[in-house]
Amino acid sequence: MSQNKNKVFAAVGGLVGTAVALPAAAWIVYSKLFIDHNLPLPDAIPAAKIRFNSEAAGSISCYYDKSGSGRPLLLIHSVNAAASAYEMRPLFEHYRGTRPVYAIDLPGYGFSDRSARKYTVETFEKVIVDLVKNEIGEPVDAVALSLGSEFLARAALAEPDWFRSITLISPSGFNARGEGRATQRVSANESSDTAYKILAFPLWGQALFDLIATRRSIKFFLEKSFVGDIANGFVDYGYLASHQPGAANVPLYFVSGRLFTPGVKTAVYEKVTVPSLIIYDEDFYSRFDTLPDLVEQKDNWQAARIVPTRGLPHWEQLPKVVETLNNFWQNQS
Repeated sequence: MSQNKNKVFAAVGGLVGTAVALPAAAWIVYSKLFIDHNLPLPDAIPAAKIRFNSEAAGSISCYYDKSGSGRPLLLIHSVNAAASAYEMRPLFEHYRGTRPVYAIDLPGYGFSDRSARKYTVETFEKVIVDLVKNEIGEPVDAVALSLGSEFLARAALAEPDWFRSITLISPSGFNARGEGRATQRVSANESSDTAYKILAFPLWGQALFDLIATRRSIKFFLEKSFVGDIANGFVDYGYLASHQPGAANVPLYFVSGRLFTPGVKTAVYEKVTVPSLIIYDEDFYSRFDTLPDLVEQKDNWQAARIVPTRGLPHWEQLPKVVETLNNFWQNQS
């Protein structure tokens, strides 16, 4: 009798496995043959672009407007499936004409090189430093979003003389131990290499990315970052930006956790010496459990909570963000 049961269970298991495998195989074929991975991509910001070659990541694109005077402002977007300089557009458009403004497309995004190479936290750190030292050519005020904050903080730690101040909007790296999103926990327990090998396996890596880069998926994730409606154009641009040759390369590193710095609060944030500001509120993707400790322990750090927001305050509460930034910068004069 038990042998018959085992046969039944084995048969059922085989059917379930086949039921799962068939749609997966169909999606892999569909991804390869029917999804356009080279859609026309308009500029994220209506501005001129410079291109420069970084030894760390090849050709890098950066929007700029030099019509203003004073200290340059550098804007750095986040890292996700559909990221680009578009995320920083409200700040670029507000400050253009009043001071020189730059908004980089990080490696693997926008009009920057997206080639299949090894991407590390050092890659992004070095690209930011290259841009400031070799292209902008003078110290900057820099503002970064989400995981881009870790890269900026690393750059400011490595080359403090080139950063007058840094501002981190909804930064990662302040979750209590064992908390945070899955990508951060994978990085913390040092299993990100294994996760990347599984996620980026050539047979299904692109197809897997295509699942998280549909319009529906992009909208789903963006809805978690807005209190109100998603800003017009955000989903459409994200879809175009994520359907480019090589668009899957960096996001697969990201979802595997390989682009987070383990223990970044202690390893990086606490060691930064330049004036630093954190703008935050509720955020589905980041926690700020340990932020009060940093502000209390380090005189060069301060924090401002802008409510009600969920990770993109410069899109929903731009006047408050601008006032906070201006006050912060004026106090550094």
